Amino acid sequence: MINLEKLYQHKLAFGFFSRLLSYPEKGIFHPAVLEESFDSSHPAYPYIQSFLEQVKGYSMDELEEHYTRTFDFEKHSTLYMTYFKYEDGKERGQMLAKLKVLYEMYGLEMPAEELSDYLPLMCEFLYAAEWRGDARSPQSFSILFAVLEDGTWHLLQSLEKNNNPFFHLVKGLRETLKTCVIQGEATNQHA
Repeated sequence: MINLEKLYQHKLAFGFFSRLLSYPEKGIFHPAVLEESFDSSHPAYPYIQSFLEQVKGYSMDELEEHYTRTFDFEKHSTLYMTYFKYEDGKERGQMLAKLKVLYEMYGLEMPAEELSDYLPLMCEFLYAAEWRGDARSPQSFSILFAVLEDGTWHLLQSLEKNNNPFFHLVKGLRETLKTCVIQGEATNQHA
């Protein structure tokens, strides 16, 4: 079960993850961006510091190239969270439709060019959506979390194997999500 109030407290963090997991923009990797979104007690803070430390020597061109090589050309490190489980099967289409309906239920308009399981979009939804007081939220967010948990676990394995700096960013996201799971529930398959 998801602690929706705790999830709400991490809205700024999800906005941060959405921006950093999107195609790199100038200035987004500056340490000041971290300070605006997290304090040092946040569970993702040390992972994000590690990520920023590893990429600080990259030029913008090198960062863009590394991002593209990692997420666009390596199928084991895709940012599409249902791909790992379903690849291009019928079940994936059904899950994409469920996620799209979820976003629309909470007022997020899907960009026409994007699939609903795109990790930066999922983080953007968690940042922008208003779910408090909505009776549909517990069930709806359980589905979202299942997709995030499974997809980010596979992504994390691939990034770790390749010693990729984005490993730390995804690990920080997973640690943030973990704080929103009510302890004692058997909702996570992966550590």
